[in-house]
Amino acid sequence: MDEVLVATDVRREYGETVALDGVSLSAHAGEVLALVGPNGAGKTTLVRALTGTTDAEGDVELFGTPPTAVDRDRIGLLPQSFTPAERLTARELVTYYAGLYDETLSVDDVLADVGLAGSAGTAYENLSGGQQRRVCVATALINDPDLLVLDEPTTGIDPAGRRALWDLLEGLADRGVTIVVTTHYMEEAHRLADRVGLLADGRLVALDDPDALVAEHGGTSLLVVEGTFDEATPERIDYPAEMSLRNGSLLVAGVRPEAIAGVVDALEDAGVAYDSLTWRQPDLEDVYLELTGTAVGQRGEPHQDELPAGGLA
Repeated sequence: MDEVLVATDVRREYGETVALDGVSLSAHAGEVLALVGPNGAGKTTLVRALTGTTDAEGDVELFGTPPTAVDRDRIGLLPQSFTPAERLTARELVTYYAGLYDETLSVDDVLADVGLAGSAGTAYENLSGGQQRRVCVATALINDPDLLVLDEPTTGIDPAGRRALWDLLEGLADRGVTIVVTTHYMEEAHRLADRVGLLADGRLVALDDPDALVAEHGGTSLLVVEGTFDEATPERIDYPAEMSLRNGSLLVAGVRPEAIAGVVDALEDAGVAYDSLTWRQPDLEDVYLELTGTAVGQRGEPHQDELPAGGLA
């Protein structure tokens, strides 16, 4: 395979804080690699190390050369934080970034691709949070990069817009663009990624196809019972399946949909009141919990980390 990105034993410390602890990974042409982990796991530091925007120990190569030696036109970068001149319109902002490169895509075409064709003339400060994030994505796409690195790309974007962006990224990957994306959204990682890397405390604890990760580490299906429970609740319920409490929810392991009625009967027999029942199959969140002992924490908004926006001009 044509390896676009190769990182070997990447380390980065900030004083006594170890942000990256020997991370090794690679990505080939047309692959989507998702990096998942909670705030502080090392995702943004790894993105900076991979793109040469921070110093780090170890070896990183993009297209066979050090990141700082790569033609900047070949890379598009979307950082977590983007603070452009707010009075410029979406079109003016993307046009500005287009001016940093010798050859670019059509500004209007890129704005249309990210769903902003009808808002191109609107000032950035008057756009919604999700629309502003789409402008950020457009600045990273304008130079038609071979490697696209996106740090929390769908933050603040509504579900429909998020899925539209997924379609766009999948189309880019089909054309051979290599995409590295960090995300808090497990659905996003599973939908987009050919491989998912799970980061915890600066270490890469697993890297594999998302379905393979779930099959190996995700465990069994769960019935999630929401309500107000105490520590003795699982012991009071007479039901032949493992029950436990996690984050205030009662979890019943290994329940198939057709057996839910039996759980309901057992809850009623034990006098346990509940608010709702949700059956779900294991996912990447369960994988992360199994491998690290902690949850990613949320599927929502990440923290913000300052980094210049757009490509690496």
